[in-house]
Amino acid sequence: MQAYPDQPIYSEAPLQLLLFVDDRPKSRQQVQQVRSYLDKLQAEYRFELQVVDVGQQPYLAEHFKLVATPALIKVHPEPRQTIAGSNIINELKTWWPRWQAAVDAHLKLQAELQPEPYDENTHATLRKSSIQSLALSTELIQLSDEVFRLKQEKEKLTEQLQFKDRVIGMLAHDLRNPLTAASIAIETLQSNYNVDLGTFERLKPSLTANLFRQARSQVKTIDRLITDLLQVGRGNDSEFRILPQKMDIAALFQEVLNELHDRITKKSLTVQRDIPKDLPVVYADPDRIRQVLINLLDNAIKYTPESGTIIVSGLHRTTQKVQFSIGDSGPGIPEENRERIFENHYRLERDEDKDGYGIGLCLCQRIIRAHYGQIWVDDSPMGGAWFHLVLPVYPK
Repeated sequence: MQAYPDQPIYSEAPLQLLLFVDDRPKSRQQVQQVRSYLDKLQAEYRFELQVVDVGQQPYLAEHFKLVATPALIKVHPEPRQTIAGSNIINELKTWWPRWQAAVDAHLKLQAELQPEPYDENTHATLRKSSIQSLALSTELIQLSDEVFRLKQEKEKLTEQLQFKDRVIGMLAHDLRNPLTAASIAIETLQSNYNVDLGTFERLKPSLTANLFRQARSQVKTIDRLITDLLQVGRGNDSEFRILPQKMDIAALFQEVLNELHDRITKKSLTVQRDIPKDLPVVYADPDRIRQVLINLLDNAIKYTPESGTIIVSGLHRTTQKVQFSIGDSGPGIPEENRERIFENHYRLERDEDKDGYGIGLCLCQRIIRAHYGQIWVDDSPMGGAWFHLVLPVYPK
């Protein structure tokens, strides 16, 4: 009698065997030889063979702690015994007489324990109970695995929901400042605008220009916050497209510094530039690298104290790589946190009272890696944070 993997593990045979197989060609050949040998034995002996594909029922392989396939397991009568490897038939020739002796001893013991006349149905029920317990145990393994998987999914979803709520709270806080600043600038311009004359009354031209510049700068900040959030929210596994081209990153540094000029001036910060004039151009996506520079310089401004110093430098590392660094004289980043700050969900305790929702550095890392570059942080010469990024040189 033969059973198949989709059938329940019940049996009325005194000897029950499980044959574990896989889909390797060599394994299939061994299995065929074993089954042919067992077919010959079946003419003389009564037993049941169930074939189990470990690919379809891995929980059974785990239950029996298999380390190799094919494997033949005697599950009844006990004790359980496993024969595995390439020499199953020779091992089977040795053990088969002993198994038959164990079957005879088992039936004799059952007969002694059962004074009533032998009843095939009763003995079949006894045999089923041992096999049925195996079926139940494997089902428990399946259910346990499923519970573990569902628990992991729940934890992941809970973490995502918590992160979403946290980001929404931080974003609401972070947007408030630029929104307020832009609103004040626009309201000031509006309240002093004379529609009939088409001029701004009681406002000097320099103040008017500054208000426009302030409103435009704050709107760009809001746009950057939203853009960063959306891009990081896509997850690390989604495709991150870049459009690399020949670009002068030194000029881009200057553009970004000009954009952040008001914030730098407001804190009386000193910016030291050390970018060689002969530094080669890089092969990168200008819009993406702008995001990186804005994030890194924004952090440098944020954490540098009043009248502090920011350093921007460049270095031609090799013929194929250029390194740029941004340092500050702020509190720095503890060494044990320097890897984690690039994680999507990580935020330093010192950030809780600062603008920024802790995912800008994660975005920077994704952008630089998309360029096959590197980004890391260590101590700056002034004791603060010292961010380095490496990008490829534009091929000549």
